[in-house]
Amino acid sequence: MLHIENLNLVYDHPPVHAVKDVSMTMPTGEIVAILGESGSGKSSLLRAVAGLEPSTGSVLIDGKDVANVPVHQRNIGMVFQDAQLFPHRNVARNIAYGLEIQGLPKDARSERVAEMLDLIGLAGYEDRPISTLSGGQAQRVALARTLAPRPELVLLDEPLSALDRILRTRLSQDLREILTAVDATALYVTHDREEAFTVADRIAVMDGGALVQIGDAGELTSNPASDVVLRLLT
Repeated sequence: MLHIENLNLVYDHPPVHAVKDVSMTMPTGEIVAILGESGSGKSSLLRAVAGLEPSTGSVLIDGKDVANVPVHQRNIGMVFQDAQLFPHRNVARNIAYGLEIQGLPKDARSERVAEMLDLIGLAGYEDRPISTLSGGQAQRVALARTLAPRPELVLLDEPLSALDRILRTRLSQDLREILTAVDATALYVTHDREEAFTVADRIAVMDGGALVQIGDAGELTSNPASDVVLRLLT
């Protein structure tokens, strides 16, 4: 479970209150899309939860406040807009990276990598160089690398925005299936309402650094809390 309480993030240069008193709770296995216009604070919120930026407030994962815990000890997985795969490692060794950090034995690593390749629909790609992958395949491998160590929380920052519309539509459906298959608790940042509708159980709309409304697509479209919500959801 993820619980955020009065989370604030202020950048000094220039001074910007990027995240303003955001509070929300997610049960285990829920996917929430953070939807907002450019500059709304959605990526800043993700960075604050991850610990990549200094913030104030509480971030509790399964009841443990990780606000002062170093990034690498929070057991959080992240997927970025570009896959950020290691070019010198093949597909299997990219997926195995977090497992190596955990000290998992080689046989167990190989078994987990095979599970992940099956999950993302790339069985048999173990030895493929990263340079031979399409954009969609690279993002699948990035997701598999993130999920392999079984993180308690997965953060995805516009993972499909660099892809064309047709591929984004197909991959957003696949992403939801992959995340739900492993019961992942996930925050998914996007500026695309169709992606949010497809991937998420609930949608959280941000405006000016504040969380203005959260609910499922039906709730938000039938009873928008502001003009921004109405514009983003219709």
